[in-house]
Amino acid sequence: MEDEVDRLVAAWRRERPDLDVEPLEVLSRVSRLARHLDRARRTAFAEHGLEPWEFDVLTALRRAGSPYQLSPGQLLTQTLVTSGTMTNRIDRLTGKGLVKRLPDPDDRRGVLVRLTDDGRDRADQALAGLLAHERELLAQLTSTQQGELAGLLRQLVAPFDNIP
Repeated sequence: MEDEVDRLVAAWRRERPDLDVEPLEVLSRVSRLARHLDRARRTAFAEHGLEPWEFDVLTALRRAGSPYQLSPGQLLTQTLVTSGTMTNRIDRLTGKGLVKRLPDPDDRRGVLVRLTDDGRDRADQALAGLLAHERELLAQLTSTQQGELAGLLRQLVAPFDNIP
């Protein structure tokens, strides 16, 4: 089976035989897959009335466990956005009734962001929808192949995730 990356690599080998284009064999596929996954995720979230960034914030809170709340700083760490961006996101989610701000009992100047019942329900439904879509995407791989791929990708991603 040939794909677009095979054609791209063949063209570069023809045009630039002096270069080792082997990294393209893997990373161009990862890049293309990321674009396809982004589209699939946007579709899955839209089915539940959410944008990807909304899903990210809501599910970070959902994963925190009851009472489903985090500080804005904790949300920054989990979603990899700036403080200003997170403030805007919290404002927008509050306006939609999906989260609420509460005073932090341990810090008089601080706040906590908590999922509302509607926010929890939307996060749960969107996650179930996402997993159904992702199962379809992975259906052509055996369970063993999925585990092997996950391990290999973990090796590539871990150094980025572990930057202090």
